[in-house]
Amino acid sequence: MRFSNSAKLAFAAAAVLGALASAPVAAQSVAVTSIVEHPALDSIRDGVKQALSEAGYTESKGLNWQFQTAQGNTAIAAQIARKFVGDKPDVIVAIATPSAQAVVAATKSIPVVYSAVTDPVAAQLVSAMAPSGTNVTGVSDSLSLEKQVELIKKALPEAKRVGMVYNPGEANSVVVVKQMRELLPKSGMTLVEATAARTVDVGAAARSLVGKVDVIYTNTDNNVVSAYEALVKVGNDAKIPLIASDTDSVKRGAIAALGVNYKDLGLQTGKMVIKILKGEQPGNIASETSDKLELYVNPAAAEKQGVTLSEDFVKSATQVVE
Repeated sequence: MRFSNSAKLAFAAAAVLGALASAPVAAQSVAVTSIVEHPALDSIRDGVKQALSEAGYTESKGLNWQFQTAQGNTAIAAQIARKFVGDKPDVIVAIATPSAQAVVAATKSIPVVYSAVTDPVAAQLVSAMAPSGTNVTGVSDSLSLEKQVELIKKALPEAKRVGMVYNPGEANSVVVVKQMRELLPKSGMTLVEATAARTVDVGAAARSLVGKVDVIYTNTDNNVVSAYEALVKVGNDAKIPLIASDTDSVKRGAIAALGVNYKDLGLQTGKMVIKILKGEQPGNIASETSDKLELYVNPAAAEKQGVTLSEDFVKSATQVVE
């Protein structure tokens, strides 16, 4: 069968339109940076990539994906931010507060999607959780601290003195400490603080709390989470139970944590990136949080740290770590 030239052109046009309909639109360049590599932040990175892949944005189909970690160093975070801005990707994903601050300081034009930032307003990434009108949007891992205090009371009803190890240079941690100072007395508890400006300081900061606290609570401070094993050693040796807000820390030796699923947070972040790749302006997209909290418990860790978790408490867990 022979086709006229007009028919051939029609078939060709249909083929092109079909290909365009099945392929992701817009350029496909995503640069991802994280302040440090640890299980929670790695899960976000992997969730972003999975969301992109499920939407058809893959390296085999032309996605230019790059990832760099600052290894816990804010100066390196700034260097990475400047490099990414020079590369001019379609979207920069900045995981954790210090990396997000570095990227937002480096560009006012390239779309930035932050993730795992506890308080993006206090970190001066956006002026409010509503659409920013700027090049920045993202997903916060903010938790209700009232629920965290409630978790401490449920797990350890007799606890009165709550220790916290944190990096005073990390904006999200400073916000959490300030709020915990106000909240704990309302539940008959007090806060005892120990600062760790570097990852290598975490063990010494934890040891300074021995004899002064009944429990150590950790937020999603990146220094602390990166060096969590140092904290666990102190908890096990001194019989001080550890409660976290990062569920991955339970697998590493905390007795319990009520927190977000960071893989889900990554998927949520990835969906935001996809909106921008498809042409939506970041300034028109409201910042988001996750309301999917999960309770993880580790009875074996509790035993090592000198406590026994109640049967009802263990049964209420989303996941029991063996």
